[in-house]
Amino acid sequence: MGQKLAVVVTGGTGKQGGAVVKSLLERGHARDFRGTAIRDGEKPTLERPMELQRHGVRKYPPTSALLASSAGLGWSTISVELRSHGVSEAPAIVPQHVEICLVVAGNKDGLVRRTGSGFCQEAMPKTGAIWLSPAGVGKEIVITAPIPQTMHLYLPTALFDRLKDDFSLPVAPAHSIRHAVGIGDDVIDQIGRSILSELTVETAASRVYIETASLTLAARLLQKHCDSGACASTDSSAHGLDHVRLRRVLDYIAANIEDDLTLVDLAGIAGYSLFHFARKFTLAMGIPPHRYISRMRLENAMAELAAGKLPLAEVALNAHFSSQASFTRAFHRATSMTPKEYRHRRL
Repeated sequence: MGQKLAVVVTGGTGKQGGAVVKSLLERGHARDFRGTAIRDGEKPTLERPMELQRHGVRKYPPTSALLASSAGLGWSTISVELRSHGVSEAPAIVPQHVEICLVVAGNKDGLVRRTGSGFCQEAMPKTGAIWLSPAGVGKEIVITAPIPQTMHLYLPTALFDRLKDDFSLPVAPAHSIRHAVGIGDDVIDQIGRSILSELTVETAASRVYIETASLTLAARLLQKHCDSGACASTDSSAHGLDHVRLRRVLDYIAANIEDDLTLVDLAGIAGYSLFHFARKFTLAMGIPPHRYISRMRLENAMAELAAGKLPLAEVALNAHFSSQASFTRAFHRATSMTPKEYRHRRL
């Protein structure tokens, strides 16, 4: 079997749906297509996020209400929807992406039935149950009783192609993921709920975190849920980054901390694939890349607050938050003080 994933993610709770909706309604998003905060006078970049936002609108009928979505957040490696499904039937379409459905708040009195070419599957949509769908296979869906909250996570085929150097992959790996209904997988559940939490509470390194989380999801599917059997990692090393590569990455982060850092950039600096870089960085530093970047940006924000020269809104933008309100929530969670309180104590 494949190695255990060394990428660290944080879990959420199962009672987040209402908070997610409330938070998204309160949040504003002054960001370009890459998710980078747009300052006055700047033009947004032309790189677009993952074009999956309308996939759920086409697939699900009006009785399946959209509660929250990653549309507008600039996430380029995954698209996420939180839906409340009523009793409904959805026609078959041929998906271009791998889909993971995670029941956040379920209903033990109902069934979800999926019918496609040569298969018919059904399972109870209890809380924590997971459905998997490979790319390229259409299916009809029947929901017999309301399901309060279900997360739909769409992973592009290109994400699986990025892992071709890390696993013994079958041809078209995104099409080789098994159809699965009502299964349990603690890793997928934990990552999915942490992504749901990211929709609620923005962090200073959201983009790097989402890149890491989506890559880990793809790796998990290849390791445990692939029709060609478990695709083991081709790297048996459990060592972290060597000193030279680690120093190169840390220097790059320090020099570009106010810019839009990505996992792709950092992996390229280290000379590793995305998957192996995330694992090796975590082993070397004790925390994953997104947490290290968040900590660095928080330290910079604290220095700017102590200097007292910049308005709070500009400090928030420099720390890569889409709004001052989001920055205040994250800062208070990390320091037990609001930015304003911290500045007054330091001046």
